Amino acid sequence: MGAADTESLPVRKTGAFADRRGRRRQLMIGCDLGRCVLLVSVPVCYACGVLTIWQLLAVVFAAGTLSILFNVADSAVFVSIVKPEQYVDGQSLIYGSRAMSFLAGPSLGGLLTQLFTAPYAMVVDAVSFLGSAFFLRRIDPVEPPADTSDGGVLAGLKFIARSPVVRASLIGVAVINFFNLMFAALLMLYAVRALHMNAGLIGVVLGLGATGGLLGAAVTKAVAARIGVGLAYVAGCFAFTVPYALVPLAPVPAGHRATWAVIGMLFAAEFLAGFGVMMLDISVGSIFASVIPDTVRSRVNGAFSAINYGTRPLGALLGGLLGTAVGLRPALWVAVIGSVAGAALLVPSPLPRFRLPG
Repeated sequence: MGAADTESLPVRKTGAFADRRGRRRQLMIGCDLGRCVLLVSVPVCYACGVLTIWQLLAVVFAAGTLSILFNVADSAVFVSIVKPEQYVDGQSLIYGSRAMSFLAGPSLGGLLTQLFTAPYAMVVDAVSFLGSAFFLRRIDPVEPPADTSDGGVLAGLKFIARSPVVRASLIGVAVINFFNLMFAALLMLYAVRALHMNAGLIGVVLGLGATGGLLGAAVTKAVAARIGVGLAYVAGCFAFTVPYALVPLAPVPAGHRATWAVIGMLFAAEFLAGFGVMMLDISVGSIFASVIPDTVRSRVNGAFSAINYGTRPLGALLGGLLGTAVGLRPALWVAVIGSVAGAALLVPSPLPRFRLPG
């Protein structure tokens, strides 16, 4: 069983479980509480001197499974509390907060680790899941009923195969993510070896570049209202993939220090790509909320994620092999061209013409 298969199987099964069980809000609360307990077990066992690598592996696996279950149930709860005409607004708030967490989270995590050591810093992460459960407990949406029909995990795959919009999106983003993970596997090594950037400088540039995600979350609603949410999605895919060409285009410094041109181009690549990924995520979330039936929503999202995420480790593996075989810069160009080609696959599909009802 390959890397994609080992990840896709639990994703598909959790989607089926969420649809058949119903009561998705309670399921999400249970996932939050479970993850809290799992994370707290690490500092407790560390303090008692019994923490082992096997426990850490078990915590990561179990917490990851609960996260998958939480995410596939989340989409059904979203459409229960957000009106169709507010889908883009709701997705903008979700992904805007996510972009903010990407900015503040790593810095805060590093500070807490330095102050309290890594095991005890995990207590803060555990408490965050309690906060999530608390706020979920305060809402009482009218959720879609549990699905009692036949179909199981294959129902999600069958819907994707029949839906031109969802099928085209899956093909496009699977290709994009395959090559994007290839790019990510090479980026740090290229920045250090060829562009002569140290770890601290890379962290600052990538952190500041992530502010593009905040801008993308802020303007996507206006863009979608003007050109349509489908075209905004396709535009976001190009805005996410094309800017990464700036990295292999950056002039290799003659000395052993990165030049301002290199720093500026790497920042621009991250900023523009962050803008694009927020636009595409918000737009496709709104599209899927509109076109996927409630009774199979979790299964469709589970099947979609299984295939989409399943391409990522394969892309990273190929990136390492290609970088070794032909060199880092040529391999980066392959990754950029491949990801842009994934975005181009969406152009002849129904997505550019798609608009939300109402």
